[in-house]
Amino acid sequence: MSTTTRTTMLPLTGPYDLREVALMGFGHRDESAFDGVMRLAFCTDRLDGQVGVEVRQRSGALDLTIHGDGDLDEIAAQVARVVSADHDGDAWAAVCASDPVLARVHAAAPGFRPSNFYSPYEAAVWATLSARRSRRQGIGLRQRLSLAHGAAFELAGRTEAALPLPDQLLALDAVPGLPADRVPRLHAIARAALDGLLDVSRLTALSPEEAMAEVQRLPGIGPFYSALIVIRACGLTDVLSTQEDHSRAAVEALYGLDHTPDDAELARIAEGWRPFRTWAAVSLRAVGSRLDPAITTA
Repeated sequence: MSTTTRTTMLPLTGPYDLREVALMGFGHRDESAFDGVMRLAFCTDRLDGQVGVEVRQRSGALDLTIHGDGDLDEIAAQVARVVSADHDGDAWAAVCASDPVLARVHAAAPGFRPSNFYSPYEAAVWATLSARRSRRQGIGLRQRLSLAHGAAFELAGRTEAALPLPDQLLALDAVPGLPADRVPRLHAIARAALDGLLDVSRLTALSPEEAMAEVQRLPGIGPFYSALIVIRACGLTDVLSTQEDHSRAAVEALYGLDHTPDDAELARIAEGWRPFRTWAAVSLRAVGSRLDPAITTA
């Protein structure tokens, strides 16, 4: 693994709080404290290497310290997608201001933005590792797999490990702690990634519905996980997922409904969230619990 270290920056528009993003708790991320650095370790979008990135915030920008090789601009763009620094925060704030409920949520955490998966490949691997087990168990399994077969980086005094690349995953006959029938699923994901089927640009060129149908061809990936892979790994900001119940419950609580909204009602309520329906739904769930303790973020 290369010891190359480089720096670059991402400009920010609108309110942004790296602490909120780092502590959101999503997928394998489950930090309970923030020391000013968000540590990322991932396979690059090209799937030809792994990098570690230290992310720090200063006025108007995020500073990136990148450990490892690869195209600097491409890595920075991938980080921007992961930490939702690739869209206009002023436009997001304006959408929130136009909806009384979103306005309350935004006021509770003005700099909140969703934390996303590193890539569709990594999201699909996470889906396979975490299925039918607790999130904490999935996090531990992913960490052990990454340390044993991926790449480890020392990031601001802490070791973070990136997943194995697809060809490294294909070389594994077994993964300790993972049922044997899941290994062929990991291999299928690795082959799809190497064939370009999980490329961000390819999936975003399709409609979200088409992309989710494509992803569901992978063994073990159903509607719920396909929505996570497409929406939360490609960084889509304006797709209303109807596949998970927590955001729906948050809408019920925060909008004062006496019933759980069906898909049609949810779509009507979310119409005013455009073009940030994804961000709005995530915010209602992740930040809404501060306004209503009955809302779960799990």
